[in-house]
Amino acid sequence: MVKTLNIRHVAIIGGGVAGLAAAAELTRHNIKVTLFEASQSLGGRTRSFEYKGSRLDNGQHILLGAYHETLRLLAQAGVKESNVLLRLPLQMIIQDLINKNLFKLKAYNHLPAPLHLIIGLMFAWGLNITEKFAAIYLMIFVKLISFKIQQDLPLINFLESKKQPHTLINKLWEPLCLAALNTPINQASTQIFLNVLHDSFNGKKSDSDMLLPKVDLSTMLVEPLETYITDNGGKIKINTTVKNILQNNDKFTVEANSVTEHFTHVIIAVGPHQLKNLKLNNVSIAQPTKHFNYQPITTIYLQYPADVRLNTPMSGLSNATCQWLFDRGRLCEQQGLIAVVISANGQHQVMTNEELIEKAIAEIQQIYPDISSPIWTKVICEKRATFSCDSSLKRFENRAKIAKLFLIGDYTTDKYPSTIEGAIISGVNVTNSILMES
Repeated sequence: MVKTLNIRHVAIIGGGVAGLAAAAELTRHNIKVTLFEASQSLGGRTRSFEYKGSRLDNGQHILLGAYHETLRLLAQAGVKESNVLLRLPLQMIIQDLINKNLFKLKAYNHLPAPLHLIIGLMFAWGLNITEKFAAIYLMIFVKLISFKIQQDLPLINFLESKKQPHTLINKLWEPLCLAALNTPINQASTQIFLNVLHDSFNGKKSDSDMLLPKVDLSTMLVEPLETYITDNGGKIKINTTVKNILQNNDKFTVEANSVTEHFTHVIIAVGPHQLKNLKLNNVSIAQPTKHFNYQPITTIYLQYPADVRLNTPMSGLSNATCQWLFDRGRLCEQQGLIAVVISANGQHQVMTNEELIEKAIAEIQQIYPDISSPIWTKVICEKRATFSCDSSLKRFENRAKIAKLFLIGDYTTDKYPSTIEGAIISGVNVTNSILMES
């Protein structure tokens, strides 16, 4: 039997992953919750929409086996992992379009971690002996220093200081950096990159598994959490914009649209760039996050005839505009639908949608010369898909200076880059803080 705690009412402002995670955790402990979402749909940057009879995501996500909180929350919401995620042992297949060679890395999953990766590097395709030993040396070195450096610096500087060949950086470390941090390697945080390596390769070998969504993100995550929250007594109000939070002693009044409600705790779960739209006691709270920069993710959907299939569910490109190809026929049973992903800032940002589509089609044709023309196309650019995970970036604690007022979101979790796992961890951390108060 769940014990009812002496907490009357918690307001959560923002219905993205962090807000949904906090609401699910609070309602699990029988705490009264009202979640406010300004838009007409939940999920934030992790949402889906209908287009030409297909359900598309606003961006393609890759999860890792190390995302323990994400997997736990899915199970809590009644979602069976095998129904929504394709679990694959670590593998990278990257085609170099200029040099016409293939880099292929696959973990030896019958070996314990991190030996499964070290042996994988030893037998990787497309690396010469110098590159292989350089990669293995780096993995051993970062393990010896417990994946910690004394002072953060851009990842490219760290790799060069450890004598990593530029060819290896181009084939392995840069694609990993873009996939994990969505930040150019010349500004990306080395420490955050090492945190990801630590959690992926220093624990159980299943932590390095890639988890590729087999359904759209709303079906996988957002809708189950919404159902779980409401089934456990939580209230969700969409199309409800919060403009001001008033504090009076140890109580809060939330002014949303033309309605005011009273709460004992407030959790702000909007992105740092959205804080400017919120006021606390009639004063904007955007100032603390003005130093944050952002990185885009562009997704180009190409609907080919249903018989078109790629060789693998996911593959990468180097020396190309496009970076990752996802066969959603293999993943989501959306036959013939290919999602092309371009991460972080780059030359593609000055290209029109039509130019991006032409480039994506042309680069796919270099690998699959017999492929037919797409039936329809769709370009989605999330200009603020993630915060820029720069070296020495000052992050935030979840607890604000005002008692019982909290900030959550991936940008408040200093362990991870901008990921679903980071957002969920922030929501869980705040829930634990509130439980400890009671």
